[in-house]
Amino acid sequence: MTKDAPFEYFRTSREIIRLAVMLCVRFQLSLRNVEDLLHERGIEVSHESVRFWWQRFGPLFASEIRKKRAERLRSEPQWRWHLDENAPRGSCI
Repeated sequence: MTKDAPFEYFRTSREIIRLAVMLCVRFQLSLRNVEDLLHERGIEVSHESVRFWWQRFGPLFASEIRKKRAERLRSEPQWRWHLDENAPRGSCI
């Protein structure tokens, strides 16, 4: 499968789709806010397009981020699980 395979039938470029989805996910913006931000950058898309991209490509981008994060953690020489013994009981870190 090539890198462009998921984006093959879309007229919008891969970078714009990724930007729109990451704005939704990373900054927890509404679909209309993402539409407005893209409009300010000169990109005309509707909030329904952003919603469709978010549903279709969100899991794909999330799995890529998880893989990269795990690889980065494992590449460190002192990588191992750590338990914070100073944390109060019943709290999550």
